[in-house]
Amino acid sequence: MPYFSRSKYDALIPFFHKNAHFSTIYAAKFKTFAAPKYTREQLELKDGDFLTVDYKLQNHHKTVILCHGLEGNSQRTYINSCADYFLKENFSVFAWNNRSCGGFMNRLPQLYHHASIEDLDAVIQFALSKKSQEIYLIGFSLGAGQVLNYLGRHSEIHSQIKAGIAISVPVEVKACAEALKKGFNQIYMKNFVLDLKKKLHIKAAMFPNLMPWENIKKCKDFDYLDDHFTAPMHGFADKEEYYNKVSPARSLNHITLPVLILNAFDDPFLGPGCFPTATAQNKTNIHLETPKYGGHCAFPVKNSNYSYAEIRALEFIKSIQKINRNT
Repeated sequence: MPYFSRSKYDALIPFFHKNAHFSTIYAAKFKTFAAPKYTREQLELKDGDFLTVDYKLQNHHKTVILCHGLEGNSQRTYINSCADYFLKENFSVFAWNNRSCGGFMNRLPQLYHHASIEDLDAVIQFALSKKSQEIYLIGFSLGAGQVLNYLGRHSEIHSQIKAGIAISVPVEVKACAEALKKGFNQIYMKNFVLDLKKKLHIKAAMFPNLMPWENIKKCKDFDYLDDHFTAPMHGFADKEEYYNKVSPARSLNHITLPVLILNAFDDPFLGPGCFPTATAQNKTNIHLETPKYGGHCAFPVKNSNYSYAEIRALEFIKSIQKINRNT
């Protein structure tokens, strides 16, 4: 029953980071970590769109694929520190950008969401083309949702994929949209909405007859944006269908590979349903760790520029490697 209600992280967090908002904002806005010296390639997709992938090859025998969060990119601080940590452990690293992210607007109308698993599969296929033999998927926030949905929904999971790690993952997307309406959390929501509205204006210029773009100015929160733009752009009837169908909660019972979910109880982005304790207690392959502190995609560690997220991810991967060697 791999549910870790008591986490080692609670003894590692700096005292002044026990405020979830301070921890979250510091990690997102003030902490810096240089990106590795990557090679960048553009992947052409089957539907005519493209993705950009940053990667560094140094060991074909073990690879991590890093998936960023909402309106993030392959060189956000939390991705960079994780990449550097694994490169020092002699892993190859692939960090990819969702459609419209990383400074490149995509060609088609749709953007991306928690269940954009075909795009993740394209990145996995790319890693396989580079002779990656043992692959571990690590996702943050929305990217963590993509990892869980991929492992639970994709029709063919490649044998080279060994495990997944989901950090600060919105297991129930609607609960997260509701959480971001409350109090100080609205600051995060407004920043996301502002960024997404900028992209919608670009899409309006690219596809003027696609939908009533004049409604962009009415977008004040996720309710309106998801109901009038995100859902119809991605083939959903409304925001309720969108929230339900893209939520990783629909995928957990179908995952057969080992998975670690690391969600802090103080995460301001997460709401009810994002801590699937019953699933972890009943499925031997779903490992859930719920530190008291950590914020959202933060998890700072005393006297270290690395976060507990990558430290715990490596520890989990090593445990899976040990099991695989002994079977």
